[in-house]
Amino acid sequence: MGSLTRVKRALALVLVFVLTACGVTGAPSRDAQGADTFEDDVRTARQLTESFWKQQFQALGRPYRPITAFVPYSGRSGPRCAGEPPVPNNAFYCPAGHFIAYDRDWMEGLWNQMGDGSVYLIIPHEFGHAVQAQLQADFALNVQAELQADCYAGGTLSALIKAGALRAEPGDEEELFLNLAAAGDPTDDWLNPAAHGTAEQRQQAFATGYNRGVGAC
Repeated sequence: MGSLTRVKRALALVLVFVLTACGVTGAPSRDAQGADTFEDDVRTARQLTESFWKQQFQALGRPYRPITAFVPYSGRSGPRCAGEPPVPNNAFYCPAGHFIAYDRDWMEGLWNQMGDGSVYLIIPHEFGHAVQAQLQADFALNVQAELQADCYAGGTLSALIKAGALRAEPGDEEELFLNLAAAGDPTDDWLNPAAHGTAEQRQQAFATGYNRGVGAC
């Protein structure tokens, strides 16, 4: 995908499929063919997501603490979190250092294979965890935190589109559907400390945020 141009149609599909609709972009720089690059989308997703949350915290009269770093890494070569090395094929928020890191090769691979929607899901999702940390959210199960982060990602994306910061375009809703489905757990095992939710649960959480805003998360 390359920019989100088809939001209104997507909204209708969100209600039908219980997911969301959009992909995204808004970065001014382009490659030689005039398309957004992976670096453009990563930078745009990071900047717009953090700007959105700063405004949300300001509206609540609360201070917002920007992340300390946004770090690309490769495989197991990257920043440690509380003494633990990074995991390949992953993106994570580190509460100990209040930073976000991502396996660049992995995320660019998703961007190439599944469209730029992957970037606009993964980055807002990780910022969702950073927000949870600032709000001192407490969850009995890991999957609850993960689904709320999906909901936050949907609410963030919807708000940015409505504000005109991002555009939706044909094919975006399919991209998000595929990305959310691919990221879902194979079984509904909420007691698994690594559980993130099934494809349907993650789609539902994202759709809740997209349709109703981050306040519904």
